[in-house]
This record gives sequence, C-alpha cells and structure tokens, in this order.
Amino acid sequence: MYNIQTLNKISSTGLDCFPHDLYKVDEDISEPDAILVRSYNMHDFELPQSLKSIARAGAGVNNIPVERCSKKGIVVFNTPGANANSVKGLVIAGLFLSSRRIVEGIIWAKTLIEKGEEVPKLIEKGKAQFSGPEIKGKWLGVIGLGAVGVMVANDASALGMHVIGYDPFISVESAWGLSRDVRRANSLNSLLAHVDYISLHVPLDDETNMFINREKFALMKKGVRILNFARGGLVNNRALREAIESGTVAVYLTDFPDEELLTIKNVIAIPHLGASTPEAEDNCAKMAVEQTREFLEKGTIRNSVNYPDCQMDFSGKNRLVITNDNVPAVVGQITTILAGEGINIADMLNRSKGNNAFNIIDLDSDISDESVRKIKLIEGVTMVRVI
Repeated sequence: MYNIQTLNKISSTGLDCFPHDLYKVDEDISEPDAILVRSYNMHDFELPQSLKSIARAGAGVNNIPVERCSKKGIVVFNTPGANANSVKGLVIAGLFLSSRRIVEGIIWAKTLIEKGEEVPKLIEKGKAQFSGPEIKGKWLGVIGLGAVGVMVANDASALGMHVIGYDPFISVESAWGLSRDVRRANSLNSLLAHVDYISLHVPLDDETNMFINREKFALMKKGVRILNFARGGLVNNRALREAIESGTVAVYLTDFPDEELLTIKNVIAIPHLGASTPEAEDNCAKMAVEQTREFLEKGTIRNSVNYPDCQMDFSGKNRLVITNDNVPAVVGQITTILAGEGINIADMLNRSKGNNAFNIIDLDSDISDESVRKIKLIEGVTMVRVI
C-alpha cells in the first residue's frame, strides 16, 4: 500500500486514477511515499524520511525546495503542458484586451449607473475614447515556443496575425507542432524591433530574471503591446514604467501583478487566471497522478525537474532504483556489491541531469537487505528502493 499526501485540494478526477486497493490518499498522512501539491509553500516543510517523490499539479515549482529534495533523493515532478490550452485561451483574450480597451470601457460604463434614460446617449457619445486597433494583419512575436507558445503562435496565425517565433532551444516535438505559417526570428533583437505585439513564454531563472529591461525596450517599436502569461519577474518594472511613459509600450498585460504594477498606467493586471479552468485542474491532477504511479510502481521518471527522464521495460525478477550524486565510480561500486552477492544484472539504465543521476537496475534474483544497506552507504547515493 502506497501512502499519498495532498497539501492542496487536488481534482478528484485526478485522484480517482489512484487504485483504491493500492493507494491511500489523504491530507493528514504522516509518512507519505509521495506528495501531491499545487501552490502550498513547502520551503519550511519537513520532508519525511519515507518521501520518495513530490508532484506539482502545474508547471512552476518555485514553492518546492528542489535542491533540498535532490540531496535526499526525492524526485520532483511538474506537469508541463497540462494547462497549456487554458493559458493559451487567456493569452488570445489578452491580445484583444490589450488592443480594444475593453477593460477601460467596461469600467467607464459602470460609472453611468443611475443616469437612467440618458445611458444610451452617453454610451454613444463616450465610446470613441475606447477605440483600439484590430489584431488582424499585425505582427506578433512569440518568445518561447514550448507547449503554450506553440498554441499561441498557431492560433494567432489562424486569426490573421503575422507571427514570428523565437526559441533557440525549441524541442523537436514543439517544432513538429508549429504551424508552417509561423516565421522563425533570426535573432531576439530583430524580433523585438519588428513586432507590434510580444507574448512571453519563457521560464523564470537566473538568466531570464528581468529579461525585458531598459536595453530591450530601447529596441522596440513605439506603441508595442506586451503580454506576460509566463512568470512574474521577467519584466523590469522600473524600465516598464519608463517605456510606458515614453510611449514605447502602449499596454502591458500580465497574469502576475504585484503592488508596483498596480500603480502603473496602461497596465492590465489579471489575478493569475491562466490555469483557472476546471479542465486545466483536471488535466494537471491526472498527469501528476500518472507520473507518481509510474515512479512508485515502475521506477519510471517523466517530467522531473531535478532528475532525467528514465523508462525501461521490466526484464528481471526485481527492480532496483537508485538516486545518486552525478560523480564518478558510484555505478561501479553498486555493480561490485551486486556481484559479491552473485546477483546477475538483467538490464540497466543510468541517466544524469545536472548534479543528479538516476539508475534503474533489473536483477535476475532477489537482493538481500544487507546488500541494499551497503549500497545506501556508498558515498553519493541518496536513495535506494527495491520494487
């Protein structure tokens, strides 16, 4: 029986994918094998000795102490692409919101309450102040062509926009999914200088923090509209304020507002609604559950942020899964211990990601508790499990 702890409310559609005869799922489990989480802040959370994996029902893992997990051999999963369609829909809505001054018009219309029969005439008289351009025929630059970026590029192209994409690290899968009408930018700078709209779809890390800054704004056309449904912190607020005041940026629309942004004119602040659809919550939950099950039952890793993807068909009597620091001689010490017990290796897979490595070893016979103990004592080994 595997014990699963939930730190947030997780969609029942996903949780129902756990077989009830093999899994116990509850928010109050004290020694969980795995944790499912959404936005719960785990940085001060005590990681139990029993914990083998954490699955985030969403893409971002800023609320999870990934480095601390790696030191304990805990595999951290996320669910990239599960909420992509939901985010894409809001981005497309954002193109219209940033153009047609819909938000301002709605707010102004509310001020006419109690004007009675005058309202229709006042509406007709005042509507001119909220005019804005159509998106058809305009140039959109999509920066980052992952699951969401590809969908945005394709749908914007279908709406009649000219779309330029930029992603030096685009995956083969994303490239296959991209419409042939989407053009490839020769460089980021050339994209910034050419387009009328910019949609950001890059992760937030040390390299992309304040990615859109004073130097980038200086390259843009006057009146550009920028959409950020990726992460807060990608745009420098001070430089943004200057760019809006100078007329370089006509509108900045973000799903990640902070207090400073709320004080800047021509900023449309959406309260992080990108993945707020029941379909997205269901998809993220199902994906998190499937990844957790595959890892616990088979040792398979898909979409981990701290360990490499690993999958191998069963070919022995028992399966040994091991996490370790990505340093020399660890695998040799493991195989020496197995040979000392006369255990033949039926098949083996070793993969690494950054400082972390993962091993799947299928054995032709049982392994003793003593051999497992010896493997655990190898310097650099962080987790050993027999399936």
